[in-house]
Amino acid sequence: MRDAHAVPDFLKPRHLAFGELVDVCKDAFRTNWVRFGLTAMGMVIGTASVIWVVGIGMAGKEYVLRQIESIGVNWVFAEYQGGAQKAGATPDPLTIRDFDAVVQQVPGIVAGSPILEIREQMAIGTGHSRPIYILGVFPGYVQVRNLLVLTGRVFDEADLKARSKVAVITENLARQVFGSTDAAIGQAIKLEGLPFTVIGTFKERVDTFGQSEVYEYTLLVPYSATRLFTSSEQVKQLYFLVADPSMVVPSTSQIHSVLQSRHRPESIYWVSNLTKLISVADKSADALTIVMLLIAAVTLVVSGLGIMNIMLATVMDRTREIGIRKAVGATRSEIGLQFLAEALMISLAGDIIGIIAGLSLPVSIRLLTNYDLPISWMSILIGLAVCSTVGITAGTLPAIRAARMDPVDSLRRE
Repeated sequence: MRDAHAVPDFLKPRHLAFGELVDVCKDAFRTNWVRFGLTAMGMVIGTASVIWVVGIGMAGKEYVLRQIESIGVNWVFAEYQGGAQKAGATPDPLTIRDFDAVVQQVPGIVAGSPILEIREQMAIGTGHSRPIYILGVFPGYVQVRNLLVLTGRVFDEADLKARSKVAVITENLARQVFGSTDAAIGQAIKLEGLPFTVIGTFKERVDTFGQSEVYEYTLLVPYSATRLFTSSEQVKQLYFLVADPSMVVPSTSQIHSVLQSRHRPESIYWVSNLTKLISVADKSADALTIVMLLIAAVTLVVSGLGIMNIMLATVMDRTREIGIRKAVGATRSEIGLQFLAEALMISLAGDIIGIIAGLSLPVSIRLLTNYDLPISWMSILIGLAVCSTVGITAGTLPAIRAARMDPVDSLRRE
């Protein structure tokens, strides 16, 4: 026999199942789809911005590092800096013998070259005399500096031993004097009154804007041929190429020790590499990416405030619904969970659409161009985590407000 005091099943308190929670959220979205859609747009823009910013930052970082590496990542260079000298003491510059000593005593050097610079005036173009720079080097100089040979060839060890009067000239000099790089091959150019045959043209892989020893009008000639112009063994710089990037720092120290041991103690020699430049560029690119990422994160925070504002307005609009649900047995936690779930679903929906929009740019660039724009999967995880956090944070206050509503007062409202 049924108990007369038993509570009907539909009035018994029960926990809201996950499927029912999803259905309730769907009904809310269908009823207010314009409001919720516009709110989610902020999350779409914020998430896509995070992916774009990180991708652009990574692309910029790779570009800068490639530019530096194009100059010569395993390159070590040495130069005489002077130093405190006694009265009447002569300068103590680097010589070709220092180059030979370093090659013999420092392991891991695969190529190198001394640099002997000679300046001369030459009539170029309309006849105006302009300075040109003659660099006496070894054949390994092209490998050390990672130069790009455009036409012809570079002189070799045979030319160096024979003191051949041949030259490899810059692209700009070839165009100004001979009209083109192809036309320059085989032509003669006078240096210090001696004819040198042009056998090739070259350019730097990365434009250093005159900040290296290669200028607009530069000629490379065998070091042995420059000895026709000077009897001194001194050189301006020494360049070395080591076998592996990990050897650059120790080799730099070893080269400095060898050079210092061969000269007076008071003489100063600057031996350096591009490791610090790469490190600075790496840190600068990372810092710029972080700043841009923080700016994009502001969009997500603003979107979170928008979600909170919409959810608070939704709580007020659905006061009567909340009262009815409480009257039939819904608990505070179920009411709060409903509105928290709605806020979270708005955030996740915006995040998913934002991820799709964010990935569409690098994927499109990869498909339509030859440039491989990097994609950071970490930025996707960051966007998902931030959106979830923002959704939970933005939905907490409206959920608490809805859960604390008195059912009697809620039912009185129209």
